[in-house]
Amino acid sequence: MLKTGLILVFFSIFLTVIMAGRPELQAVIEGNGLFTRQLYQALSKGKGNVFFSPISAHAVLSMAYQGSGGTTREAFTKALNVAGHQQAAEGYHDILNHLNNITGVQLLMANKIFVKEGQNFKPEFQAVTTKKFQSEVQKLNFEKSAESAKIINDWVEDKTQNKIKDLIEPGSLDASTRLVLVNAIYFKGTWANKFEVADTKLEKFYLNDVDSIDVNMMNKRAKFFYKEDPELDAKVLELPYTNPDVSLVIILPNKRNGIGELEKKLSGTDLTRITENMHKPEVILKLPKFKIETSIDLVDPLTQIGLGEIFTEKANFSNILDSPDQLYVSKAIQKAFIEVNEEGTEAAAATGLYFDLASLILDEENAEFLADHPFVILLRSTITIVDHERQAKITADGLPLFLGRISRPSE
Repeated sequence: MLKTGLILVFFSIFLTVIMAGRPELQAVIEGNGLFTRQLYQALSKGKGNVFFSPISAHAVLSMAYQGSGGTTREAFTKALNVAGHQQAAEGYHDILNHLNNITGVQLLMANKIFVKEGQNFKPEFQAVTTKKFQSEVQKLNFEKSAESAKIINDWVEDKTQNKIKDLIEPGSLDASTRLVLVNAIYFKGTWANKFEVADTKLEKFYLNDVDSIDVNMMNKRAKFFYKEDPELDAKVLELPYTNPDVSLVIILPNKRNGIGELEKKLSGTDLTRITENMHKPEVILKLPKFKIETSIDLVDPLTQIGLGEIFTEKANFSNILDSPDQLYVSKAIQKAFIEVNEEGTEAAAATGLYFDLASLILDEENAEFLADHPFVILLRSTITIVDHERQAKITADGLPLFLGRISRPSE
């Protein structure tokens, strides 16, 4: 049987959604939280900075999940940590609705499917991706690889305010490509309590116990939500944006060379609840400015978490196209960007899959949070959902939008 091609692309940022009373949404939040930890553990095995959008990857994989069958569908169910493809679709319907209506910050998440001219979707796949994932559809002639890549990349740049460029290389598209699934997410937020530019100074950042580099270190003394976490042997600080439902959480190991130990412990930590049991003392805060761009080949990390089958000829995506063509994922990529400065944070990410043919609360009033050595960042947003029938405002755990390790701040 002829092997055909499909591409999945994701864009993402850090987000937190809160929910109770809507089981599908809660299930997707919890599933994404576990997926985030598993994918981070796979990505963090290398050295240097790590930055990615777990929600972007999880969303695009969830779209591909809708068109899978057999053992491939079973692999998606396990890796995405949800009960079934319908649960994933319903959960993302709520996530997209509420994510795109957050006020006070710029936050956008969008999906789009680029399909080869002459190909048609099965009605069920088209209905679920259009209605639940709010995906647009555009037909392209992938044999004109440069032209098709430009169309896809232009859409990506537009959705990420020109921060993610050249996601798709022209050479990755050809006559065997049938489908490209894209998720884009962009965030820009201003701190609720800005840093003063005049207080930023050149200071040392310790790469380990011995080596250090000079970085632009922002300084602030103010009240922040904070805690000492003895189980993680780390301090946790939350920096809110002008919309308090969105924040940047920083997890700082107590030891200068403690990032490795911290990451091992985080593999068993529920990141959606990382800000529980915090108090709000006056904190002496030092945080480096940084700008980081990453490009990640996700084939190996996704294989490590149980999705290896989707990259082989054993893959079953028989519920996508109304044709006998057999699809498999040939590539999975994500590009991500983040900048943190005195004003706030800007972040974006893009991920692509290509389918081809064949705590402890302290009593003290003051605390120090000196981020002068490697640390973990989590960009999250809490979305409040109003249940009009019950006349209740429902709040749930946080959904990670961006996650990363800052080993070496750079600008």
